[in-house]
Amino acid sequence: MSWLIRDVSLADGRTGVDVRLDGGVIAEIGTGLNLRGETEVDGDGAVLLPGLHDHHIHLHGTAAARESIDCTTGLAALRTATTPRVRAVGAGVSVDRHTLDQLVPDRPVRVQHRSGALWMLNTAALAELAPLPHLPGIERDATGEPTGRLWRLDDLLRGTWPPRGDLTALGRELTAFGITGVTDATPGLADPPALPQHVTVLGERKLLLHDHDLPGYDELRDRIAALHRRGLPVAVHCVTRVSLLLTLAVLDEVGTLPGDRIEHGAVVPDPEQLRGLTVVTQPGFVVANRERYRAEVDPDDLPHLYPYATLLTAGVAVLPSSDAPYGPLDPWAIMRAAASRELGAHERVPVRTVLDGFLHDAELRPRSITAGATADLVLLAAPLPTALDSPDAALVQHVWIGGNQVR
Repeated sequence: MSWLIRDVSLADGRTGVDVRLDGGVIAEIGTGLNLRGETEVDGDGAVLLPGLHDHHIHLHGTAAARESIDCTTGLAALRTATTPRVRAVGAGVSVDRHTLDQLVPDRPVRVQHRSGALWMLNTAALAELAPLPHLPGIERDATGEPTGRLWRLDDLLRGTWPPRGDLTALGRELTAFGITGVTDATPGLADPPALPQHVTVLGERKLLLHDHDLPGYDELRDRIAALHRRGLPVAVHCVTRVSLLLTLAVLDEVGTLPGDRIEHGAVVPDPEQLRGLTVVTQPGFVVANRERYRAEVDPDDLPHLYPYATLLTAGVAVLPSSDAPYGPLDPWAIMRAAASRELGAHERVPVRTVLDGFLHDAELRPRSITAGATADLVLLAAPLPTALDSPDAALVQHVWIGGNQVR
């Protein structure tokens, strides 16, 4: 279907613009364009933007989290479960199988720690994995028995339970936010999940550094060098200053490629060391987890927590993302968080800066409304200045993906 979107404003300041969509692309931009049988939409002066792109998300995990027990307020919530198998997320404590057995003795239980790094299983859930392989991430007690704590072993668990999570519902939720593309950062994920959105997977490019068991320098150097030889930029998970310093030392030796990314950059003492890289950050964490960070993060790290403004000042490219399900999915809430954060207020950036980051594509390139570009668009219900003053998902009025109206 072809569309003629009339009387919109664009992010570059143009107003009273008409935009024609045909064949999945932006076919024409002008004023007073003639209708040629297209479906007409009156923008009434509101801003038309390229669709937003979430640069770091875990789609299957986000969908599954919507159908899991929420343990952010405590493990007692497990007692409310009615399903034959119990999947829970958001736990703030690390417990063993015996504690979980006391809470739910009659069914398999898997509880994910809020960090995403740890799964805790009760005895029944461990029995489903028998024979349990001897892997470094499977914690065992002094007698050699598994404690039920599994570190960074999503691959071991994936596919062992019936699929959970409604990707169709997640696609609708993303659409309602004006998101037309995502980058799935799940390690080892090879095939893009089916969604209305364009989905890019980092796959083998995502290097997940286990902070409790960091790789040796030579091992990380060889992994990055091998990917670089194939022309593949890397995306390295760094949530501690130690993992970041290790990564930077390796990249200093092997060199960088355009598109090399630091995922999270949770603690960055010296932003200038990251020039030439892109940091994919999560401003939503600093608001959602503010009190926990104040209580738990090393005081020496607090001033350097999830930097944004200082990275930009140092000439480092920064792009925003959700890291859902571990952070808030709503990009408009993320914009508000980045502009108003209390923890590390010196890292605040304008809403426009964060919005522009969401308008970059999966290859980290900025996008704009131009003839010939793919028709991934979001029409808000207000001009851009209004949206920047009060960023809110309620402003999302119409969304097109590949020229098809999906909202």
